Amino acid sequence: MLFNSINFAIFLPIVFFLYWFVANKNYKHQNILLLVASYFFYACWDYRFMFLLIFSTLLDYFTGLKMFDAKTSFGKKFWFWLSIGINLGFLGFFKYYNFFAESFAEALANFGLHVDVWMLNVILPVGISFYTFHGLSYVIDIYYNKIKPERNFIDYAVFVSFFPLLVAGPIERATHLLPQIQRERKFDYTTAIDGLRQILWGLFKKIVIADNCAEYANLIFNDSDHQSGSNLVLGALFFTFQIYCDFSGYSDIALGTARLFGVELLRNFAFPYFSRDIAEFWRRWHISLSTWFRDYLYIPLGGSKGGTWMKVRNTFIIFLVSGFWHGANWTFIAWGFLNALYFLPLLLANKNRNNIGIVAEGRMLPNVREIFSIGITFLLTVFAWIFFRANNMTHALSYIKGIFTKSLLSIPTVLPYSIFALLLFFITIEWVGREHQYALQRFGMKWPKFLRLSFYYLIIILIFAFMGKEQEFIYFQF
Repeated sequence: MLFNSINFAIFLPIVFFLYWFVANKNYKHQNILLLVASYFFYACWDYRFMFLLIFSTLLDYFTGLKMFDAKTSFGKKFWFWLSIGINLGFLGFFKYYNFFAESFAEALANFGLHVDVWMLNVILPVGISFYTFHGLSYVIDIYYNKIKPERNFIDYAVFVSFFPLLVAGPIERATHLLPQIQRERKFDYTTAIDGLRQILWGLFKKIVIADNCAEYANLIFNDSDHQSGSNLVLGALFFTFQIYCDFSGYSDIALGTARLFGVELLRNFAFPYFSRDIAEFWRRWHISLSTWFRDYLYIPLGGSKGGTWMKVRNTFIIFLVSGFWHGANWTFIAWGFLNALYFLPLLLANKNRNNIGIVAEGRMLPNVREIFSIGITFLLTVFAWIFFRANNMTHALSYIKGIFTKSLLSIPTVLPYSIFALLLFFITIEWVGREHQYALQRFGMKWPKFLRLSFYYLIIILIFAFMGKEQEFIYFQF
């Protein structure tokens, strides 16, 4: 069930009505409703993988209790590593089995050894990377005595499978979401309207910007050998906006939907393309994943407290693991490695935390230095996205080689002026709203009501005008 589908447009109001008008007298009844709705939502994707979601939930729920009740340090460690091993085992099998099998066979072939590798047609269960990381953070936090285990299974199951975040995040923490699940929630009109506004902007980003950019990005990437250098640059730019609007659009819809039920999810994007360096970009892009790796991998490895070698090592580990998390392809690892290289000079010069605040805060326009910094960071990001989008390393390298030819200076043959106009409209609104949680949060609030409502209707008209075949969100494959 896609967020941008008719089915979800029917599903959401029904759950909303039952939640606030039938089960509203008891938050425990609301939690039962949310759990049933979440399992139904997931079953609409593929009911066969429901057992994986339920098994993962039961595993971490009972592991948390066993660790907390363990009488010895050995018993606590046993249950901890059992949960970690099983969780990563399932994730590794479904996501990486074929990748490792193929890579192993290719490595042996380089030494003249040819082996037949048993390959499986493994279907990746939607959302497995996200709900697995929910459970892992919960188990790790209990192991290190940061939280106590949740003994109410319904509450814990809602934390893992809350339908707005189930299939593509944000990756939540028990310390943030569980307390909201365990208390009464009262309907707040202002919060609900804010949620609807964020859903509206998310749908605009997905349907109007991402899906239209995808059409031209696919056209160019799928025929890159016959494209001019200027066309290839446009293809990379289209994908750059596609992946941002696709994923941040999903996150906006997820956060807005959660607000309708009185729940605040973790922010996942903070206008990353306005970043002044790569370090700032990674503080603003897929925030819930970046902070997850920071807290549960980077800091335990020593973070930035050790010597130069340790800092460099940990930086490359975190970026390579982040790349590998996205999928079983060397292109994702190359993407992570390239971002680590971008980050390295900032780290060595101790400038990785220079740009903490919002760019041009309190000003309408950035200064020349900020424009230059944003432009360089954006171009580096666009270049890295080529590896992320390419089918394989050969495709990525040939794509880059095709850019740096004489045809780079030619006039592009792919010039969708309507998309350019929409992108300009989109970037303008994002820039004006960059100081808030999402672009439309305070946009036009000082306008007369008629003018503000007219603007919202314009967004709705654009959504319906460009709505075509339902397109899946990119991050569903991760």
